[in-house]
Amino acid sequence: MRSKKVILPVMYVLAYLLTFYVVIQYLIYKPSQAGMVSAKLQDASFPYAVWKLFFYPHILLGVAALLIGAYQLTNRSRRNPVLHKRLGRVYGIAILINVLVVPYIALYATGGTPSTIAFLVLDVFWLVTTVEGIRSIWSKKVLRHRQWMLRSYAITFVFVTFRIVLAAEQLLLPDMPFSLAFPIGVYVSIALNLAVTEWYLGQRRHHTGHSAKGVV
Repeated sequence: MRSKKVILPVMYVLAYLLTFYVVIQYLIYKPSQAGMVSAKLQDASFPYAVWKLFFYPHILLGVAALLIGAYQLTNRSRRNPVLHKRLGRVYGIAILINVLVVPYIALYATGGTPSTIAFLVLDVFWLVTTVEGIRSIWSKKVLRHRQWMLRSYAITFVFVTFRIVLAAEQLLLPDMPFSLAFPIGVYVSIALNLAVTEWYLGQRRHHTGHSAKGVV
């Protein structure tokens, strides 16, 4: 499908760019040197030492899911069932652990309570889509598994989309407070990613239907 040939390379580029940024910003430098984190440190009650214990797993597991998920979507991955299965397990475990970490991170999200709620909503979407994908393959429903894991990766890719949407908000609406920009950015990213995913799945069903009609 032409759409896949366009979407996948774009996803790869964005995923690797974000990974490069995360490595530079949070592993080579300190999280405290990031603008949004340094702002949190202005609050004397912010538990930075404990927060880091949750933040690093969140970032590292998120990047792992982002990169593994991108590879899992390729035909090359499916041509190696053993590797596909092993990487799929790593992807699922990375997300399920991250789902447990996110609520604590969300408590200290930039933007206050509205942002906390938005990130918890994102966490629920992440959990539901991933669990449905896992349940489907356990039930040997391969097509359903692929559909739900694609939705799961759409939520994983919010890791990328959110930063693009937030940058666009800051550019177009520079006076918008973070208490609005952050939650709106999360909701828009979820909606956008899932909309593209459902469009792609619809295109695939349409293409498959036409191919089947052409078989004599």
